[in-house]
Amino acid sequence: MDFSLSKEQAMLLESLRDMGKRENFKELAVEIDKTGEFPHELMKKYAQMDLLGMTLSAEHGGADMDALTAILAIEELAKFSPMIAAPVFESNVGPARVISLFGTEEQKKAVIPGVCSGDLSVSVCMTEPQAGSDLTSLDTNVEEKDGHYVLNGTKVFITGGGMASHYLVYTRFEGIKGHKGIGAVLVESGAEGFTFGKQEVFLGLRGMPSCALYFDNVKIPKENVVIKAGDFGKLMLAFDIERCGNAAMCLGTAGGAFEEARRYAMERQAFGRPICEFQGLQFTFADMAMKLDAARLLVYRAASGAGQGLPSIYEASMGKCYANEMVKEVTDAALQILGGYGYSTDYPLERMVRDARAWQVAGGSLQMLRVTIASVLFGRRFNQRA
Repeated sequence: MDFSLSKEQAMLLESLRDMGKRENFKELAVEIDKTGEFPHELMKKYAQMDLLGMTLSAEHGGADMDALTAILAIEELAKFSPMIAAPVFESNVGPARVISLFGTEEQKKAVIPGVCSGDLSVSVCMTEPQAGSDLTSLDTNVEEKDGHYVLNGTKVFITGGGMASHYLVYTRFEGIKGHKGIGAVLVESGAEGFTFGKQEVFLGLRGMPSCALYFDNVKIPKENVVIKAGDFGKLMLAFDIERCGNAAMCLGTAGGAFEEARRYAMERQAFGRPICEFQGLQFTFADMAMKLDAARLLVYRAASGAGQGLPSIYEASMGKCYANEMVKEVTDAALQILGGYGYSTDYPLERMVRDARAWQVAGGSLQMLRVTIASVLFGRRFNQRA
């Protein structure tokens, strides 16, 4: 197994570091956290650098790159802030990737070029008031009527809610029970009967829009079906790729916290010498580095499989689960190293600690990821309803 970056990947990361300095991403991260508003002019700059749609079809404006390269870009940008990395995440390993993989030619032409240019965005809509970890219990439903579908239901905690141009809605078809009835339809913002709840305010990830979605007899053209009922496996295959993106956000946040703590430890003096010379802190840094590298290898392994079209639910679940726990531990240790400065809003550590907590809530809970890992280990599914 080759662990080295390609020349192209190394050049990409260097260009992102240069962009971070040029655009002053450190200050931008602070501003986004304070105001809760994302600077949308950044989208055009990302588009000019071909960061949007890196993994999408070249025929429709994407770059046809492998998933690992996109993961590397997400990780590098997330060192400044997950919010700064969010557009690259959404356009490469999010719902736009589902359309690129499984959508019709008409759907791809309608959506992907706009995503790559930064003019359009797609939000994935899964969670419901009574269906989160148990995705096969969705109540949102579409019924065929007069040559089209009618969508009814509610989604909650939807990232991009109220801001995205398109919504990939996981839904049940015709009331068919279980996973066999679940597919996905594409809904445009502004569709009649489609409304939004209030914007949520979270502990971290400030600036990332999120709200409830309400579908009241929303008319869905049949050509807007992206995943038909019975192809639930396709949705989960795409979701495994998205989990790699979630884990990449953790790698970036932890990596950013580690660097802040490392710089501080070389500059901060105690008892007449830099605190990095104290063995207790050396042990802490060694533990942080080992956890970060272990998580990185797990995530890169999963992303490499996804890039070949073979994402493994086992590898993606393991990478996300470990990265989700690692980022909490590393950011917490980094804050402790900075002491009072780490707890102060004048420094980025307290924000990183808040942002770190989000990822084990989003994209699959740690408990369900462990159930998934165990089911692969034992070669059987465990019935959670029993």
